[in-house]
Amino acid sequence: MIVKMYFINHVPFTFDEMPDGHLYDLDLCRAADKNRTYEPEDLYRTSFYLIDEEVHPCFFPVELENPEDMPDDLEYEYGGEDLLG
Repeated sequence: MIVKMYFINHVPFTFDEMPDGHLYDLDLCRAADKNRTYEPEDLYRTSFYLIDEEVHPCFFPVELENPEDMPDDLEYEYGGEDLLG
């Protein structure tokens, strides 16, 4: 599966699935082959790392150098008291 990955300082934190038929795009497949592959466990581990450091943009207000490169629906929706239980 080819997905669009999102990173903060080279640390992956989420992804978007590609539209149907993306595997028929040979240029996209070639570009994907040049990149590292990630397992679900990799994303799970790195997301929790970013949460522990309080820099995961889905959970904390983070100033980003390139907010235009983030997912369109990215908004943090939790206050600090929500994470503390």
